Amino acid sequence: MGEPVHDMMTTREVADYLRVKERKIYELVRDRRIPCSRVTGKWLFPRRLIDRWVAEHADYGGVARPAPPPVIAGSHDPLLDWAARQSGCGLALLPGGSLDGLRRLAGGEATLCGLHLRDATGDDYNVEAARDALAGMDVVLVEWAKRRQGLVLAPGNPKRIAGIADLRKRRARVVRRQEDAGSQVLLLRLLDAAGIAPGALAYADPPALSETELGMAVLEGRADAGLAIESAARQLKLDFLPLAEERYDLAMRRRDYFEPAVQRLIAFAREPRFVGQARKLGGYDVAATGTVRYNAA
Repeated sequence: MGEPVHDMMTTREVADYLRVKERKIYELVRDRRIPCSRVTGKWLFPRRLIDRWVAEHADYGGVARPAPPPVIAGSHDPLLDWAARQSGCGLALLPGGSLDGLRRLAGGEATLCGLHLRDATGDDYNVEAARDALAGMDVVLVEWAKRRQGLVLAPGNPKRIAGIADLRKRRARVVRRQEDAGSQVLLLRLLDAAGIAPGALAYADPPALSETELGMAVLEGRADAGLAIESAARQLKLDFLPLAEERYDLAMRRRDYFEPAVQRLIAFAREPRFVGQARKLGGYDVAATGTVRYNAA
């Protein structure tokens, strides 16, 4: 039997691929036990995630599954960056955006993923994205912090920007983030809510790959505004216009939650110096840090 042609398989194709009846696939979908996405009323199955799902459920005959590398992928966060170094947890940061981090976690390329993606169907954060990207995995979401998101502006706000609509009205040069970044996803949602097409704005290229890089573009005069967290503006003494409060979570496999490196990082986040650093950076609420927000069945 040859492999399916497409990377996205239909219900019939994934049933053939796994050599089971199509009825069994529908049962797995109903119970959220297999990676899938619903597109225009049709269930589609990414072959890469299906292969990973099969590997996760394999019987290794007593041989331990390979551990993921000690990496925190996903969205960059200044407080997490600082805590990973100060705690001595041994986890390295590989920031590439929330969506990139989810892909890396699903592919076994990271131990943790930092993300801040508002659910499309409600006011919660990250649960919907984790369910979709990590379906079939024993994923856990642990709150890292709540953060204020808004527009980072030049000192004194010379463009007199008072809201998202002013980005177009005042012809501001906007520095954007890479497509996989949670901040870019939020910017597109805010523009949509304001009735502004993304193409109606003037952009300063290239896209910023971190909060600090975005702030530097504004500080150096290469852009007038960009969407980022408050601490990015404070670090560079830039103006900040708050627009939203979000929850930044750490996603991980349930088994990895109990690993020494992860436990050391979470324990460090309960220490007074962590709270002090959050206050110093600004824009953080760490009262619920360490709270489990989602635990896949």
